[in-house]
Amino acid sequence: MSISICSNVRAPLRALVVAGLALSACARAIAALGGDAASVEADRVSMKGQARGSAVSGFEVREIATSAGTLVREYLSPDGTVFAVSWRGPVIPDLRRILGAYYARYAQAVSAPHAGSHRHLTIEQPGLVVQSHGRMRAFFGRAWDPGLLPQNFSVDDIT
Repeated sequence: MSISICSNVRAPLRALVVAGLALSACARAIAALGGDAASVEADRVSMKGQARGSAVSGFEVREIATSAGTLVREYLSPDGTVFAVSWRGPVIPDLRRILGAYYARYAQAVSAPHAGSHRHLTIEQPGLVVQSHGRMRAFFGRAWDPGLLPQNFSVDDIT
């Protein structure tokens, strides 16, 4: 059995299939909040940065120094789950990438009316906390899922 497609439909259909495959490959390559440790290298490559890691009692921190000068930290539990992320530097990193599946909730909370200034943002929801502060060329932020924090972990350690 053979399927025939008109030539004027074939190219757009092929482009759609290729785009879908590329997007699904990208989704697996993101080490984001709630993701796993296996893809932290993909973040480093995407951010054009240098990476290093360090083990701390009960968790691991992997740092990526981006080419733009921002330091991104991904906090991993002993089972390899990213339970928190932080950033500090002259530019805010791609939050869609580092917040992963949590980004939609973040974007919805940011677009809702809220008190406070543009320089300080705090979102506290069940399953997601985001704190972001800064001004031009000096940004700091951190995000975590309280349900993923390792036992005896203090959010003060997210720097």
